[in-house]
Amino acid sequence: MNALNKIPVLGFCAHSSGIGKTTLLTQLIPALISKGLRISVIKHAHHDFDIDHEGKDSYRLRQTGAVQMMIGSKKRWALMTELAHTPNHSNEPNLAHLLAQMDTNLTDLILAEGFKHEAIPKIEVHRSAFGTPLLATDDNNIIAIATDSPLPISIPQIDLNDIHAIAAFINTWLKNEH
Repeated sequence: MNALNKIPVLGFCAHSSGIGKTTLLTQLIPALISKGLRISVIKHAHHDFDIDHEGKDSYRLRQTGAVQMMIGSKKRWALMTELAHTPNHSNEPNLAHLLAQMDTNLTDLILAEGFKHEAIPKIEVHRSAFGTPLLATDDNNIIAIATDSPLPISIPQIDLNDIHAIAAFINTWLKNEH
């Protein structure tokens, strides 16, 4: 449990980018929703990113130096916080800080993509063609590996291409967490 100790958090990690964490999550989220779960996601970005675009009013207002800029409509709202404009800002907020920003009344499970060094339960995404070492050999927080080929390791392995098997594993994990 996390997110202020109310909502379970499950990480998805890989040795490096480009292995398919986001692709897996885009397939997995609808499968989890079909089981009646409300899903939220926190994604770690290793690079500068922007959800706002040059020329938009919200972008222009944020560029003036606003520490926070919120935009809302009847379909969604988004809050941007410019850490560079805050005293004593860190280069990257940790997962605990980001989880504290989530509305725990809206979700049953938070999926955290990336954050491979955080001490949360995680599923490692592994593709044999990449030839990367397993994180699970050094990380006791990895509860399973979603892989495209069998691996010589004793933790549970789930077929990376079987979304329903991964969703079933997560459902079982959730039931054991409560």
